[in-house]
Amino acid sequence: MMKRYIEICKPLWTLLPEGTIHEDERLCKHTYTQMGGAADLFITPQSYEETQTVLKFAHEHRVPVTLLGNGSNVIVKDGGIRGITLSLKKLNTITCTGVELVAQTGATIIEASRRARDAELTGLEFACGIPGTVGGAFYMNAGAYGGQIADVLESVLVLTEQGEFKTLSKEEFDFDYRKSVFSAKRYIALEGTFRLQKGDMAQIQAKMDELTIARETKQPLEYPSCGSVFKRPPGMFAGKLIQDSGLQGTRIGGAEVSKKHAGFIVNVDNATATEYMSLVRHVQQTVKDKFGVELETEVITIGEDIEEPVSD
Repeated sequence: MMKRYIEICKPLWTLLPEGTIHEDERLCKHTYTQMGGAADLFITPQSYEETQTVLKFAHEHRVPVTLLGNGSNVIVKDGGIRGITLSLKKLNTITCTGVELVAQTGATIIEASRRARDAELTGLEFACGIPGTVGGAFYMNAGAYGGQIADVLESVLVLTEQGEFKTLSKEEFDFDYRKSVFSAKRYIALEGTFRLQKGDMAQIQAKMDELTIARETKQPLEYPSCGSVFKRPPGMFAGKLIQDSGLQGTRIGGAEVSKKHAGFIVNVDNATATEYMSLVRHVQQTVKDKFGVELETEVITIGEDIEEPVSD
C-alpha cells in the first residue's frame, strides 16, 4: 500500500519545490512521545498555495491526508501513516496590529502568547506552556488554568478537503471541550485572528511566570509524553482516579504512568506506541473496575498497527 500511494503521488514532485516532500519519513522525530512508525509521504508546504495544491491533488486522486501539528497531543501507531502526512510547521508567521494578533497555524501557541506579551496584549497568558501549534490549539479548543482558545479566537482561514479557501467566524467554530468544527469537518486551518486586550507587560509576564512554575512543578516534563492522556470526567479528575487506583509507576515495556502526575503516561525507556496504548487501556480498565468510571482519552491516536507476518 505504501508504494502504491508513493507512485500515485509522483506528479507532486513536479508541483512543489524541492525539499518539500519526504518519503518514508520516521514520525518518531515529529512527536513529543518520540514514538510512531513512518509516513509514506511527509509534506511541508511553505505557502497557502502549496498547501492547496496538495489538498486538491489528494482529493482528485483519493489519497488520504493526515494533518500533523507539533505532535504534542497525538500518538502515532507503530505501523505509521498511509498516504500524505501534512505538516504546516513552515507556516509560522505571527503579526500584531492594535488588539489583534494574527498567527499562522504552524507557529507554536507558546510563541503566540509571547508575541502577545511583547505587544502588551493580554488574553493568551494561559497558553504560555501549552506545547502545541496554533492549529492544534484550534482543533482541540486548547485550554489551561482557566483560559481556552474559544475565549479569544475571532476568525480562522481554512482549506476544505477539496482545497477550497474559506473564512470562518467565531459563531461557526462549534467549540466544546476538546472539540471544534475544524476536527469535525476536517478543515485545514491556515491562520487565525485573536482579539485580545491591552494590558501591562509586567503583569502579563508575572502571570506567565506563575503558570510556568505551576506547570513545571506538577508535570513530568523531563520525559517524552503526549501531555494529559485522559479527559476530565464530569465532577472528577482523571489524575486523582488513576492515583487512587494505585497505578502510578505501573509500566508496560518502556511506558509508565507518571509518578509525578498520574494523568500523564511517559516514555521512560524507548517505548513503542503499542506498549503505550496497552498501558492506556490497562489504566482505563483498572479505573472502571475500581470506581465504575470510564476514562475517555484526550490524546488523538492516528496511523496503523504493525502488520503481523503471515506464517506459511
